[in-house]
Formats: sequence, C-alpha cells, structure tokens
Amino acid sequence: MNYVETIGIDVSKETLDVIIHTVGLTDQFENSLQGYKKLTKWVEKHVTSARESLLFAFEHTGLYSYPLSVFLAENGYSFLMILGLELRRSLGITRGKDDKIDAKAIALYTFRRKEEITPYVMPSEELTELRRLLSLRERLVKHRAGYEASLMEHERFLKKTDNPVFFEVHKKIISELNKQILIIEKELEDLIKHNQQMKHMYDLITSIKGVGPQTAMFMIAFTNAFTLFKDWRKFASYSGIAPFPYQSGTSIRGRTKVSHLANKKLKSLLSNCAATAIIHNPEMRLYYQRRIYNGKHKMSTLNIIRNKLVARIFAVIERNTPYVNTYKFATC
Repeated sequence: MNYVETIGIDVSKETLDVIIHTVGLTDQFENSLQGYKKLTKWVEKHVTSARESLLFAFEHTGLYSYPLSVFLAENGYSFLMILGLELRRSLGITRGKDDKIDAKAIALYTFRRKEEITPYVMPSEELTELRRLLSLRERLVKHRAGYEASLMEHERFLKKTDNPVFFEVHKKIISELNKQILIIEKELEDLIKHNQQMKHMYDLITSIKGVGPQTAMFMIAFTNAFTLFKDWRKFASYSGIAPFPYQSGTSIRGRTKVSHLANKKLKSLLSNCAATAIIHNPEMRLYYQRRIYNGKHKMSTLNIIRNKLVARIFAVIERNTPYVNTYKFATC
C-alpha cells in the first residue's frame, strides 16, 4: 500500500498526543471513544489524502491502546502497533520524556518505513479472549508459586502451633488460587473446544510428542492463529531460540548464541517441551544422546531440539495434517 501520510500517537491512560507527520500539526485528545472520533475528524480536516493512504501508528501499550486499535479497525483505518523495545531502539540515545516528542518520533519512524510496513490486523474476539485468559492464568500461577515458596520457608523455621493464623491464611490463599486456576483452565478448554479453527490447530500441534496443551494455546494466541509469522524461523527469532553469530573481522570470534531479546514465556515453554521430548520421544532422545556422546554442548543440543519442535509445529499447520512419527517406521 502506498501510504502518503503517517500519524504518530503517544498513548497514555487518559490522553492521546497526536502529530501529523508531513504537516507538523499536533494536538491532544482524550483516550476515549469521543476522543477517537475527534482525532479522526481532526486528521481528515488537515489532510487532503484519502483515508486509505493514511497510516496511524502508536506503541503497543496493552490495555491503554486496545480500544483505539478496535476503533480504527472498525472504521477502516490502517494502523501499526509498534513494540516498545523496537521503538526505543529506533530512537537512539534520548534524554528525558515528553509525550509530544514521543508522538513525533513514532510518526517519523513509521514514515521512514511506510513502504515496507504491513498494517496490523486485529485478531478475532476468541483469540483476544484466549490471550487474556492465558495472561491471567500465568499471573495466578506466579502468585501461587510465591505463596508456596513462602509457606515452605516458614515451615522450616516456625512452629505451626505458635503461628496458626499465618499458616492457615497461606494455605487458604493457595487453595483459592488453585480453584481459580482450574476455573481458568476449564474456560480455556471450552474456548478452544467451541472454536472450530482453534480446535483444529490445537489438535494438530498436540499431535507432536513433547508439545503440551499450554504450549499449543500460547502458540495459537501469540501467532494470531499463525498469521503473524511467515515461517518458523521468524517465530524462532521472536521466541529467542534462533542462534546468531557473534563475529567481526579477524579479532572477534565469539560463539554463535541466542539473543536475550525474546518472548521469555514462549522460550520457557519451548524449553519444557524440549525436555519432555527427550524423555518421551525416542527419536529426540536418541538425537540428544548421540550429540552429547560426541562432545556437543548440552544447551546447544536442547536449543536444536526446541527449533525442531517449532519447525514441526509450523509444518503440521501448513500441511493441515497431524504429525506422523516416521521414526517408528524406520526402526521396524
């Protein structure tokens, strides 16, 4: 798409600071439905280009930017949600913080990349709900782990008879968190079960030995049903499991390693999948044992298995057929 004008928006809880890039006009609007309507009218008043040639851009700030993205999508505007890390790195060294300056930087960054940008496509309501529930479950699991660790530590050094309320409250909180986590997991199962597309993807992914339900749900949610990434290698990079070289000239010869810039949750899930595959998948177990026997590093081998699993996940989705374990036929 040939975009003529970019509109940079700095999103905060209460307000939107906006700049029209080529015109240089700035204004501020409420972060509300009425504010969005005033914003688009203001833009169309000062820009002569057609709506299709306008590109709105703002940082992905989760809850604060979500209503704006819904409004723009419903009214036929093209927009781009930029990850915070991507935006900060594009700005270079900066001092201080100013919303108008941030809006200007967003507009400039988007204008420079407008020829290569693919506008953001809003996920379905079911995918959005899936992400919310997974995020909520993750927070509750972390809270439960914190209370369980605290309880175990205090049980080592304190007598339960001397501190009955302390231990009773901890146990009640853990019990309640367990109940709420089960409720969320049941809701997740129902959400997957009642959406034909997500259920089919879920079944394809879990047909791979070593890949469990949580990983399948996260893969569906964070790939927007496998529409955000063109191939498994790009997803591997996003997940932080793609190895990158570290060398320059003749003086720097560092070892190839993964980047710390990653979706840490997905990376953790894929690590668990790799460990499970080594135990329960004969093919992966043999591969792992052979590399270790040949003196290869344990973590590099685990990372290769993580990449193999991701490649297989994308393959079953692309082929639209469950994974077939050809290894068992080769050993017959």
